[in-house]
Amino acid sequence: MIASFHPCFEADDNRICAGRLPDADDLALIRSADAVILPQGCSEALYRMAHDHCGHVFPDYNARFSYPGKSGQARLFREAGALHPETIAFDNLDVYGRYIQEHGLPFSWPMVLKLDWGGEGDNVHLISNAEALERVIGHVRACETTGQKGFLLQEYIASGNRSLRVVVIHRYMTSYWRTHDQPGNFYASLAGGARIDRDSYPEIQALAVRAVRMFCDRTGINLAGFDLLFSETGSSSPLFLEINYFFGRQGLGGSEAYYTLLVAQIRQWLSDQGLL
Repeated sequence: MIASFHPCFEADDNRICAGRLPDADDLALIRSADAVILPQGCSEALYRMAHDHCGHVFPDYNARFSYPGKSGQARLFREAGALHPETIAFDNLDVYGRYIQEHGLPFSWPMVLKLDWGGEGDNVHLISNAEALERVIGHVRACETTGQKGFLLQEYIASGNRSLRVVVIHRYMTSYWRTHDQPGNFYASLAGGARIDRDSYPEIQALAVRAVRMFCDRTGINLAGFDLLFSETGSSSPLFLEINYFFGRQGLGGSEAYYTLLVAQIRQWLSDQGLL
């Protein structure tokens, strides 16, 4: 019996857990199921319940909840041996202040400051001088008063105003560049006005796809959009930048095309488990 909590995937037993915590009825269903299909936006409580009481759960969100936020992702990249921009994470401004007192700034200008939450380029700042850093630190301080804590400093990688998105949906993988020529906009995101380029540098795209596949084999991630950079001046190896568990669908042809892909790959995943 297949249980689905995903509104777009019809299974033997279907229910919605959005806006509420999972309850005893959900637990009973999960325990009786051969496999559980969860939505991208499932809570950690629902995921842990499914993971602990059913042997087959899609998607695999162990990494998402064990390595939360941008700081957690940087730690995951490091532990999995994935190349990534040099990064130092701070739990809060007090930790940052002690670090600066002891070591000074970790990188030369420019550097990147990322708040620990947000995706698709949200809360990412290119810092070019001390004045700009102080302004952004003021923003971090204001966020901390609301309970939002954690940020990281990262070396800046000049990448020719382009980044590569690699989307993984179980066996399906695709890649495309996001590129732009907007002065002052260093983060190439579609939401920020970047263009999709599927064709440039196919050999480099293939390198990135292989690197992401190896990373997913190590971590179990099977539903995510990965952002990678290639340095203009350094090695041709891809640098892992960010994992988006909620990713835009424009590069996949829109929501309808995405859900067609998703349903097909969930069915493929069930077949691979011997359940379909």
